[in-house]
Amino acid sequence: MLVDRIKEVAEPFCRAENFELVHLEYVTSGRENIVRLFLDKPGGINLDDCVYVSRQLGDLIDVHIENMGSYRLEVSSPGPNRPLNKKEDFYRFKGERVKIETREWIEDKKKFTGILEIINDDSVVIAVDGKSVEIDDRLIRRAMLAGQ
Repeated sequence: MLVDRIKEVAEPFCRAENFELVHLEYVTSGRENIVRLFLDKPGGINLDDCVYVSRQLGDLIDVHIENMGSYRLEVSSPGPNRPLNKKEDFYRFKGERVKIETREWIEDKKKFTGILEIINDDSVVIAVDGKSVEIDDRLIRRAMLAGQ
């Protein structure tokens, strides 16, 4: 898959430059192919970081991925609704307000917004309206910071 090949090039570069690759996607919009990278680092990223990564990584993609074709590379911060993709993300943002969408119904709901309280080996617990809700990791379809 093309997105996997791009990730194989992007992840080592980002690590070497002290950026965290939060999310990568490859989408087609009309006739245009778009590679989107969402990066973070302690203290957040700025416009200069985005320009630097865009220039360097664009060259690496062009050299290392054959038959890439034309594409637009977009590099940005994950923003206030940063996705939580890895278990480490949950640990890092413990105590923050999160949104979690589940694959199955839990207490007659599939969407939860609350404070991330506890991170277990195979589940997370969030406080929703004064009540603790435990969500098994396997049931999490999507999780993100709830922003402000």
